[in-house]
Amino acid sequence: MSVKMAETQKTIFLVEDNKADVRLIQEALKTISLPHQVVTVTDGIEAIAYLRQEGKYANAARPDLILLDLNLPQKNGLEVLAEIKSDPRLKRIPVIVLTTSKNKDDIYRCYNLHANCYIAKPRNLNQLFQIIKSIEEFWFSTATLPLE
Repeated sequence: MSVKMAETQKTIFLVEDNKADVRLIQEALKTISLPHQVVTVTDGIEAIAYLRQEGKYANAARPDLILLDLNLPQKNGLEVLAEIKSDPRLKRIPVIVLTTSKNKDDIYRCYNLHANCYIAKPRNLNQLFQIIKSIEEFWFSTATLPLE
């Protein structure tokens, strides 16, 4: 069964602890054309609780896409990525690592843990907006994602 991704509202799950980066990414996400909601959490433990619909997240929407920072309190992004990709209920959700690190070891570790994409955060606001637009175009218009 083929479903055109842009026809329904999408849930984008942002896992980021830096308040300034959260604000900038949310502003960039406002410019995309598809109907969407952005859910944001600020640490790795909260991210896993949301994804597993635990506690206050019992009725949380399953994300269509995860934007994951590596530098998180309590449980870092690598640990979160490992849990996502080892959980049969979560592993098909695309995870885009969006982080300041350009360290090749971080890049290799993320891909070894089955990240779908690794993007170093740009310092330029216009570049960030272009990256978000590219994410929308590829992940919601070009790629075919699993329904669950």
